[in-house]
Amino acid sequence: MTNAIEIEDLRKSFGPVEIIRGVNLELRRGERHALIGPNGAGKSTLFHLISGRLPATSGKIRLNGHEIQGKSPAEIAHAGLSRSFQITNIFPEMTVLENLRCAVLWKLGHRYSVLRPIRRLRDVNAECERLLVELGLQDRRAERADTLTYPEQRALELGLAVASGAGTLLLDEPMAGMSHTETAAALDLIKRVTEGKTLLMVEHDMGVIFEVADRISVLVYGEIIATGTPEEIRANPAVQEAYLGTATEEAA
Repeated sequence: MTNAIEIEDLRKSFGPVEIIRGVNLELRRGERHALIGPNGAGKSTLFHLISGRLPATSGKIRLNGHEIQGKSPAEIAHAGLSRSFQITNIFPEMTVLENLRCAVLWKLGHRYSVLRPIRRLRDVNAECERLLVELGLQDRRAERADTLTYPEQRALELGLAVASGAGTLLLDEPMAGMSHTETAAALDLIKRVTEGKTLLMVEHDMGVIFEVADRISVLVYGEIIATGTPEEIRANPAVQEAYLGTATEEAA
């Protein structure tokens, strides 16, 4: 079976400084894969390379068997990959429902038209209603997105990624800035809405990582030093020395 994502000897330099140094990584279809590493390891840069926001210096990136390095973010999105960002990325002046409609219109193949009222598009409206309930935002549908609480905004951003219909999702620190209670709710939501999809997630909360991930890759100074199950990563001496340290003992 073709992997969802395959990365081969990927490199990215900014001038003389090499940030991503020969990364090789495979994501199996339908797996939840976590990418961890210390600050400055290159995690966000790797996400930017996969999603087309930055061009690679060299190497290959394949999505469902097709090379995507050098393609634009829009082309990669059309190929079936969607992502969220560390900083919430929604349409703040639009309502929750209008935000979701933008993604659903694209997913269902509709084009914007002043001659066709959106309220008549039953398939769009039905899908938006389903998403509102799944995200727990049904009572906030008419509210402007910038009036939502921070966890609600993060839920909406996740909804936009899912609403696009992409089979592969990149989530960049989806729990950043959340309390313990908010993190637990967000984790439950992620598990539900990504069911059956391929997920690559960057997250610093090791409790979240060990609970949600099928496999974990550890990035240190632009290189993958280990990939394995949570149990294998937890027990890996090189990972403990490079990154996890006492966090592993506490999680245990």
